[in-house]
Amino acid sequence: MSNQSHANFSNKKNKIKTEKNSQRTILTNTTRYEKFLSEYDLYLLGEGTHWKSYEKLGAHLREINGVKGVNFAVWAPNATSVSVIGDFNQWVTTANPMYKHIPSGFWEVFVPNIEELSTYKFAVFSGDNCYEKSDPFAFFAEVPPCTASRVVNLDRYVWHDSEWLDKRKFFDWQHKPISVYEVHLGSWRRPVESPQHWLNYRETADALVKYVLEMGYTHIELLPIAEHPLSASWGYQIIGYFATTSRYGSPEDFMYFVDLCHQNGIGVIVDWVPAHFPRDGHGLHQFDGTALYEHADPRQGEHRDWGTLIFNYGRNEVSNFLISNAIFWLDKYHVDGLRVDAVASMLYLDYSREEGDWIPNEFGGRENLKAIKFIKTMNEQVGEQFPNVLTIAEESTAWAGVSRPTYCGGLGFSLKWNMGWMNDTLRYMRHDPVHRKFHHDELTFSLIYAFHENFVLPISHDEVVHGKGSVLDQMSGDLWQKFANARLLYSYMWTHPGKKLHFMGCEFGQWNEWNFDESLQWHLLQWEPHQGLQACIADLNKMYKNEPALYELDFEGNGFEWIDCHNWESSTFAFIRKAKQWTNFLVVLCNFTPVPRTMKVGVPINCYYEEIFSSDSIFYGGSNTGNGPGIQAITENTHGHPATIEAFFPPLAISVLKPKL
Repeated sequence: MSNQSHANFSNKKNKIKTEKNSQRTILTNTTRYEKFLSEYDLYLLGEGTHWKSYEKLGAHLREINGVKGVNFAVWAPNATSVSVIGDFNQWVTTANPMYKHIPSGFWEVFVPNIEELSTYKFAVFSGDNCYEKSDPFAFFAEVPPCTASRVVNLDRYVWHDSEWLDKRKFFDWQHKPISVYEVHLGSWRRPVESPQHWLNYRETADALVKYVLEMGYTHIELLPIAEHPLSASWGYQIIGYFATTSRYGSPEDFMYFVDLCHQNGIGVIVDWVPAHFPRDGHGLHQFDGTALYEHADPRQGEHRDWGTLIFNYGRNEVSNFLISNAIFWLDKYHVDGLRVDAVASMLYLDYSREEGDWIPNEFGGRENLKAIKFIKTMNEQVGEQFPNVLTIAEESTAWAGVSRPTYCGGLGFSLKWNMGWMNDTLRYMRHDPVHRKFHHDELTFSLIYAFHENFVLPISHDEVVHGKGSVLDQMSGDLWQKFANARLLYSYMWTHPGKKLHFMGCEFGQWNEWNFDESLQWHLLQWEPHQGLQACIADLNKMYKNEPALYELDFEGNGFEWIDCHNWESSTFAFIRKAKQWTNFLVVLCNFTPVPRTMKVGVPINCYYEEIFSSDSIFYGGSNTGNGPGIQAITENTHGHPATIEAFFPPLAISVLKPKL
């Protein structure tokens, strides 16, 4: 930017003085042009039901009576005046004053002769103070640490994903395989010759799509790609909710990313953060000199843990801002799902608060009723306007009905992260195998509640940061056992009911804890154990997509049956995964110790059982024991089943058997 004052790095309000030098003041008659905001727009905005408010608010290129320019519109009801400042008027606050719609509090102005990519902000006057604010509805912004918004046209890109979008309308996600590869764009891969720089959206797309196809994942999930001032927040402290971060290129570059994914049959999910926002002076905080987007009372408006602010969901314009933003990503960028961050913090008024540091709702309870209403409305609108687009809740409590329809009393999400499964399973895998028999219930417990929600099993970025170490490093034992345990963990995850989510680097056994500021350790793939783990994940994805028993009845109790879950002394498990067709099932044998075992296992049908997968395969770096090529059952009642197989349980491994009928 041309003016140093526009690089605002602090949390202080950036006060500026009105330019008094008349020779530098550029005055234009901006009130004579036809208004862009109609009475109907203002009515819907006030009601909180203008679901595509991004088509009217922010900066929009227009032509009025042959005059080309940009229409600016912003909500600042308590401001005494608002002006547009930018490189087109030398950042002079008196050059382009805005017209206020009363009583709604929305301001707008048409400024002629502005070109695309021009930088701008709003000069918001409150009393004697003037604050420079980035546009809450900006579609693009300067590369941080610069903070100005940019004028951009989102409607020029020519999409090539119509076939994907047509199929998506009929995508039966509940009964289809979903295996998600979670990615942070800034650290997935960096240029070898320049590791301090990021790849742009297009460069990443070309490499990432090829890799995901090779690995067999069905979806890519991106950590937040909305504009954020601090890279160390990983994107979770957002300033520009409607702007793709300019770190990795332009909006059209990100459209190319999504388009290429769709052309190759890969879905795209983006992390969405409606739970909180940062205090940066150029952002939403005290936008018009008052607590506009946030609560004024810190007992309602502050996240103590994160140093951020909480949206005032009870204000129509605020809930409309957020719901419109959810719709925006699906509409303008064709994304296939929103993973909603920190839902638990939205649901509870006393979330991470001490007694006396929160305000009960009108009924005396701790439920945030206004946030609940917002969540339900958001899910209803997404479902109505974009059928079969996924909304996924990161919700860590026992709140009932998170992934149940709103008409049944639920919150309306498609899926919910199974944080309980993740915590219990990783804790179990950290135990030395000799002690695992004392923690048998940590694995069996998840099946008590596995069908209460539509669950995703996550091994996410949160499990490889803040001193936890990488997943591979968390495994117990020597080098061989660490890799065997990692293959065992992921094989158990892929055969357990629920959709899958896997953070980048876990698939080849990154040793270092994830660092947002560095590339993954791709050089590790020169060694066979890492190659073997990567091959194991690719084959798990292949088996997962080929076997309906592993996905058709993910959310129904009749899709799973324990054969033997009581052998705690040996730390072994045997269970069945079932498809809709009753003869289409798989037998899964799990051994969580390094001691090989042979045991009788009851099976439903007397036939030959082919081994279709073993995580102990030599191709993955295992000891190459198992049940290959298969086992013939005999007529003998075991575990309540009419037939029996004499099965081998390979060390620290899982074996999957399929009846050959």
